[in-house]
Amino acid sequence: MDTFVFSLLNGVIYGLLLFMVSAGLTLIFGMMGVLNFAHASFYMLGAYCAFALQPVLGFWWALAAAPLLVAAVGVVVERYLLRRVHQHGHAHELLLTFGLSFIVTELVKLVFGNYPVNYRLPAALDFPAFSLGAMNYPAYRLFMGGLAIGMFIAIHLLLTRTRVGIVVRSAIHRPRMAEALGHNVPLVFMGVFGFGAGLAGLAGAVAGAFYTTNPNMALELGVTIFVVVVVGGLGSLQGAMLASLLIGVLTSFAVGIDATLADLAGLLGGRDWAEGVGGLLTLKLSSLAATLPFALMLLVLTLRPAGLMGDKP
Repeated sequence: MDTFVFSLLNGVIYGLLLFMVSAGLTLIFGMMGVLNFAHASFYMLGAYCAFALQPVLGFWWALAAAPLLVAAVGVVVERYLLRRVHQHGHAHELLLTFGLSFIVTELVKLVFGNYPVNYRLPAALDFPAFSLGAMNYPAYRLFMGGLAIGMFIAIHLLLTRTRVGIVVRSAIHRPRMAEALGHNVPLVFMGVFGFGAGLAGLAGAVAGAFYTTNPNMALELGVTIFVVVVVGGLGSLQGAMLASLLIGVLTSFAVGIDATLADLAGLLGGRDWAEGVGGLLTLKLSSLAATLPFALMLLVLTLRPAGLMGDKP
């Protein structure tokens, strides 16, 4: 029972972390139509900015400053790079952001080295929140989860209950009308892109202190957040949250299961046959945990191409 509770908590917290990263990508695509391949690089920049600022500002101020710096980088990218190729279509945007992700990774390696850095938890949160049996659950994990939930609520209220959200949605769906009413649509797009990049930076600043901060962290998470966005539905914030939690819990439980298809066949008396065939039938589910999100994506796209909560075409 203890193992089940810990696996469930770990899955939920990991899913909430995925949402923190994918929320910015969801906003950028849903509002601008830009599928940003460099989004995970903003996540990595957030972790490294917080690490660099921590000795000077302390953990909490570094946690606040890092997303602002990453948001500023996002603004520069949109204003001087993406805006120049936006008129040429999605292919140019994809190629630009794909190349930008490699540039950011190499710059990080040049500045910080090609190895993990010593980005540590703050002493105020470096303690177990509770214990079950012989296992302690870190308080910092709960802090990450609470921050992600707060982010979801804040973004939802911002988009649906404020004048800023009305202006942003009108600039997306009726850009000419928004311009006629005196709103600067390119400025709105630039702000949305910078805001989305800042959200990824916040996720990196928070997660980098608990997980390993290294030059490969963007690559490790980059593909997964695209799976989240596709499964949830392109542009759907609620879909991104649902997909993140599904993938987080699915992965967490799969890691702890050593059963194989041969074990399942054994219930029907076919264990010897399954073990004789070998291959996929004898692979442990735990070894396939990293591929399960992609299997989920294929299943969802087959049954519902628009994603779990995406708009039907």
